[in-house]
Amino acid sequence: MKVLVPVKRVVDYNVKVRVKSDGSGVDIANVKMSMNPFDEIALEEAMRLKEAGKVTEVVAISCGVTQCQETLRTGMAIGADRGILVETAVDLEPLAVAKLVKALADKEQPQLIILGKQAIDDDSNQTGQMLAALLGWPQATFASKVVLEDGKVLVTREVDGGLETLSLTLPAIITTDLRLNEPRYVTLPNIMKAKKKPLEIVKPEDLGVDVSPRLKTLKVVEPAKRSAGIKVPDVATLVAKLRTEAKVI
Repeated sequence: MKVLVPVKRVVDYNVKVRVKSDGSGVDIANVKMSMNPFDEIALEEAMRLKEAGKVTEVVAISCGVTQCQETLRTGMAIGADRGILVETAVDLEPLAVAKLVKALADKEQPQLIILGKQAIDDDSNQTGQMLAALLGWPQATFASKVVLEDGKVLVTREVDGGLETLSLTLPAIITTDLRLNEPRYVTLPNIMKAKKKPLEIVKPEDLGVDVSPRLKTLKVVEPAKRSAGIKVPDVATLVAKLRTEAKVI
């Protein structure tokens, strides 16, 4: 069984992002970049399925600029067998990524695609769902547990009322939540081994996909700073302020 794991290169979660002075976007010059944490969880789950003997090959794929090769090398250091980069300088939107991954899925013929539920830079939470629609495959989002058995995959997901378990027939798509697993630490020997693993580079036009942007960012602003809290002497004063100043009651 082959598993595809899309991974995205994003600003590291420890970095405090800054908005550009012209409000056109976020400044990423000389900023540490890393693999999207949700995608790292997806890759870890794929590796656990492989180690359990359920999966034979794990392929990491990424879409974006040349530097995404570093993200793929990290994925191969975690354990992916090979990597595929769809290289483009265009700022990719979720639909474009979904179309690119679909084209690769048509070529690679995987039985399972596991990806993070969202990226921490745009928080769109759309790519997995769009990909499932394009491929016509069953999907299970926000997975907190994955069990692969008898040609089906059982996915437990958190919902408002508790837990929900879905049974999907393969091929299928799973998007991962934070509570699915704890990604492993990448060791130096595995980083060295990853340098020798195959990395294929293709262009969107090679896959016959138009990645032209369909959305326009009008302006990016930082959230308003929160005002300092105040102490009130009694409940009556609190209620009065909630009614007259905050206007929430």
